Amino acid sequence: TSIRLTQLIAMFISVWLCSAGIVHLLENSGDPPDFDNGQSLTYWDCVYFLMVTMSTVGYGDIACVTSLGRTFQVLFLTVGLALFASAIPEIIELLGNRTKYGGSFKNERLRHVVVCGHITYESVTYFLKDFLHPDREKVEEIAVFLHRAEPDLEFEGLLKRRHTQIKYLQGSLMNPGDLERAKVREADACLLLANKYCQDPDAEDAANIMRVISIKNYAHDVRVILQLMQYHNKAYLMNIPSWSLSNGDDVICLAELKLGFIAQSCLAPGFTTLMANLFAMRSGDTNSDMEVWQRDYLTGTGCEMYTEILSPSFVGMTFNQAAELCFVKLKLLLLAIETKGEEGQENKIMINPRGVKLVANTVGFFIANDAEEVRRANAWCKACHEEVEDEQMIRKCKCKNFVSGLIASSMVKSQMMAQGIAGKTGQNGLVNGKKKSPTPQKPANLPPPTCHAYCPQPGQTKIEKKTGRIVNDLVDIDFEQTVMKYDSTGMFHWTPARAIEECIIDKREAAMTVLNGHVVVCLFANVDSPLIGLRNLVMPLRASNFHFHELKHVVIVGEVDYIRREWKTLQNLPKISILAGCPKNREDLRAVNVNLCDMCIILSAKVPSSCDDSSMADKEAILATLNIKAMTFDDTFSALPRGQSIHDSRSPLGAPIILQRRGTVFGASMPMITELVNDSNVQFIDPDDDDDDPDTELYLTQPFACGTVFAVSVLDSLMSTTYFNPNALTLIRSLITGGATHELEQILAEGAGLRGGYSTPKTLNNRDRCRIGQVPIFDGPMAKFGEGGTYSDLFVAALRNFGVLCIGLYRFRDTNNSFNASAKRYVITNPPDNFKLLPTDQVFVIMQFGRKKDWPHGKEIPEYKDEK
Repeated sequence: TSIRLTQLIAMFISVWLCSAGIVHLLENSGDPPDFDNGQSLTYWDCVYFLMVTMSTVGYGDIACVTSLGRTFQVLFLTVGLALFASAIPEIIELLGNRTKYGGSFKNERLRHVVVCGHITYESVTYFLKDFLHPDREKVEEIAVFLHRAEPDLEFEGLLKRRHTQIKYLQGSLMNPGDLERAKVREADACLLLANKYCQDPDAEDAANIMRVISIKNYAHDVRVILQLMQYHNKAYLMNIPSWSLSNGDDVICLAELKLGFIAQSCLAPGFTTLMANLFAMRSGDTNSDMEVWQRDYLTGTGCEMYTEILSPSFVGMTFNQAAELCFVKLKLLLLAIETKGEEGQENKIMINPRGVKLVANTVGFFIANDAEEVRRANAWCKACHEEVEDEQMIRKCKCKNFVSGLIASSMVKSQMMAQGIAGKTGQNGLVNGKKKSPTPQKPANLPPPTCHAYCPQPGQTKIEKKTGRIVNDLVDIDFEQTVMKYDSTGMFHWTPARAIEECIIDKREAAMTVLNGHVVVCLFANVDSPLIGLRNLVMPLRASNFHFHELKHVVIVGEVDYIRREWKTLQNLPKISILAGCPKNREDLRAVNVNLCDMCIILSAKVPSSCDDSSMADKEAILATLNIKAMTFDDTFSALPRGQSIHDSRSPLGAPIILQRRGTVFGASMPMITELVNDSNVQFIDPDDDDDDPDTELYLTQPFACGTVFAVSVLDSLMSTTYFNPNALTLIRSLITGGATHELEQILAEGAGLRGGYSTPKTLNNRDRCRIGQVPIFDGPMAKFGEGGTYSDLFVAALRNFGVLCIGLYRFRDTNNSFNASAKRYVITNPPDNFKLLPTDQVFVIMQFGRKKDWPHGKEIPEYKDEK
């Protein structure tokens, strides 16, 4: 376009100026042979004359008087008029087509982020709502949107309303010139949004990865935060040389996080809602016209996750002591800390760690209403604020104790750096929050490795069976007899690969199988539907911080040929069964004892057609949900385990069963969670609820408040959260994936699935990490707090006695005892300290690995063989 425009203008001006020169010569010289009839014209008079002539205006103030001049004028009118008539409209058209979004970004505030990928009015609105939320500290960054197409009228209105905070440039990420216009090298970060409703998720991921390659090729050190649809496509990012996690590059895998959230809801119903409220910026405003449950829920939605450096007064405290002080005195919930890794290692985020003492400059992860509240953790001084009752009065002081604490902390830090340079570690050195002994000793409380019985003694020999040769046993260890319980990282339970046929059961086998306290996955998929990554759903339920008998059996009801395509990623995970059937068929649902499950998950892998109404995208999931809610199980015989006898029949899985009558159970009271594509379809999930307006935001609807629906749009807020807090995504991922690490992702990137590993003290030690749980108040040592106790009493007692961190409540919506009382519960995120408890409340907790001394609920303390 620019070349053609330059060509036309150059040709037009050349003809014009050259012709003016000829007219100037002829008119000033006169006609031959005497050359005495000329007239005195300046060159610029001739330029003016030809422009008036060429435009067909013809004022007549200047005219040719010589014969040669008039002859040339006739020729010029023929050529010049044609040129003028053809070139001028084309020039005007080219100038008119130059977009107003084709300029360059002028960096006036010195800080900006470039947002690209799937840029529409809806995606930008969601992004800005979280990015520019008032609860954040003053946002100085300008958001520069780079996209190939021009914005529509609605989008242009948004650009005008936010013209001081956002800019729009038309261009392509694959063009270095457009990257230069957007000042990508100077940007704080590049954020790439994915189209969550695309027809081909793999193609969408491939396009975004190509955009990352283009960005990194142009500016290798710029920070990139990327949304991907499919988990298996994360492996391609590792092939980009300049992709670096240490540089702040990160990927938000929507399938991994979505299914991880849903998996944690199997362990703690409602957890998806609680976590979504924490990483999304929401106001939490209430009014007196709302019902009690709505006020409680909305107050919790105002809580978000923040980070702050703990003041020197926290140095030397254990995590439990610091968490108690923060909650009681500062009205903050300390969730995790970031500990400094050893030299050459990355920092480590520890969630509710056991027995870890805080050191200077420890970064804490808090749940609070805004960033201003979190500053209390940095300002708290034991000398000045010990007696302060009002947390609002806790501000940075200038007393000697605080200053000396700062000096002491800097001295400790310099000593640690000096020790690191010298390659020495003091006797009280901390490594990953734990005491490091001067000489490595075998931990007394850890079981021996599984292969211990097969390890030879020094000098032991044996005779080889086939050849009769005497061989050294150190070489010929029988690894086939060694039992592998966990994967090579020690983070997940593992079993040898099984063929899918071994796990397929029919209705008769399902009816005979002991299925109780299991997870039913109702999966809608065609044979050729895109893979959704079922591994991301099952792996969190197979984390090694559960004992094997605690693992919930997963029963998938759906199209076997589709599951067969994903089976390679599931074949090494234990306790999985597949029923070939339809999730809408009641016979199939009764066969898998859906009324006895701990959670029924309804998923769809089908991609909605672009020509269909968007509200029809969830039709099968909604119909299945309503079908299950309408079922009754008053005549159901359920299979429950009992002590073995000689007359016990055997199920296909080998467990003894006994038929036992169960009371009336309505499907409406079953624990369920439905995944939706379109947020507005939440109104159809619960027809009994007439309060939800179709235009109501998802988080304000009753099904979402109760934790019975989840939509991938909830994860949009993670882009802003990850940009402002680089460690937040690591914390969320470690909470919901059950402990997936970068090492594991590199193993899975090979495409061979999970690898089994031999149990060693190191891998067994990886089991000692927290997990999400839900504890009933009425059953266990905390029952006394259900009768008029406060949330603060419960929080402190659970933390002191069991090391359990309470993060929220799951309460009945209707607390009366009327006949029409609803059995629905709703989520209360991080209640205030004086919040009154009810005996029927359930508590969201972050609990330690299940050892006897940490068992927070139930009156019976289980015996664990692996602790002896």
